Amino acid sequence: MATTVLTLVGSLRNGSTNQQLAEATSANAPEGVEVNIYSGIEDIPFYNEDIDVEGQVPAAAVALREAAGAADALLLVSPEYNGTMPAVLKNAIDWLSRPMGAGAVFGKPAAVIGTAYGQFGGVWAQDEARKAVGIAGATVLEDVKLSIPGSLVRFAETHPKDDAEVVGQVAAVLEGIRAAAESN
Repeated sequence: MATTVLTLVGSLRNGSTNQQLAEATSANAPEGVEVNIYSGIEDIPFYNEDIDVEGQVPAAAVALREAAGAADALLLVSPEYNGTMPAVLKNAIDWLSRPMGAGAVFGKPAAVIGTAYGQFGGVWAQDEARKAVGIAGATVLEDVKLSIPGSLVRFAETHPKDDAEVVGQVAAVLEGIRAAAESN
């Protein structure tokens, strides 16, 4: 049986290098790993406990929770916006954290990767995403990381799925996720 990895991308921009990085993980998943890139993250309203009530939860939030509940692990792909993760990614984590102690990602392995224009590849944003998803109840894989700097230059003419170094790196990330999911 394959390990299913729900992948949430924090960038909504067309041509996003982080979306391309997610596509590279999907295209280069090792045998026995299925990567599902979630679409619709932009449709989820900001978390509000007043609407997180049975029978009133927005359909987009229900769909996200169902997708996370069906997955074996979570992969967050985050750019860095003003030194932290994008609001859309944080919002998804907020919805997945509820109910507290029993959310859809509770106890599931989670890894964070990303790329950014700067020289550090978005590590601040990725650290914030790890912190938030850990507090949400996921088991953060601290040793499963990938930060790719200089994204706009590096991927100006080459899609990450065609970059041999990135292909090896994303395969290693997915192997780490699979190992954690299998031992979970």
